[in-house]
Amino acid sequence: MRVDPEDGLAIRSVAERLMRAHPQLDAALVRSSVRTAYEEFRYARVRTYLPVLMERRARHLLPRDERMERCT
Repeated sequence: MRVDPEDGLAIRSVAERLMRAHPQLDAALVRSSVRTAYEEFRYARVRTYLPVLMERRARHLLPRDERMERCT
């Protein structure tokens, strides 16, 4: 998969934020959820909100138990 350099920076940034927010999760799982989220928004015409949308979607893809712990 060829990724635009700006998108690559956004992907790394989102993955790092999520790994800091969820240190109990496997880093590979977090990176995988971010890549999946990126693929879903890859062809969005408006790129401004791509990092925010990727982070929200990636959080949603993480295991449910981990998200519930974050909310409490």
